[in-house]
Amino acid sequence: MDKTIIKRLGNLMSVKSLVTLALTAVFAVQALRGAISQDFMTVYAVVIAFYFGTQSQKVQDALEGNRDE
Repeated sequence: MDKTIIKRLGNLMSVKSLVTLALTAVFAVQALRGAISQDFMTVYAVVIAFYFGTQSQKVQDALEGNRDE
């Protein structure tokens, strides 16, 4: 396998990713049932914002690191 794929699969298995995937699964089930509570929606929005915010920051840091070289 390609080393990049293996690294990405390893990153996917981090605790942060597992929590995000689990919450997304719960969100999908609740959406299909039509029973999304406001409290869950708040928690889900915060977790998703944190997850994608940290991913975005990693990309930004990598881009800035490449410019410095």
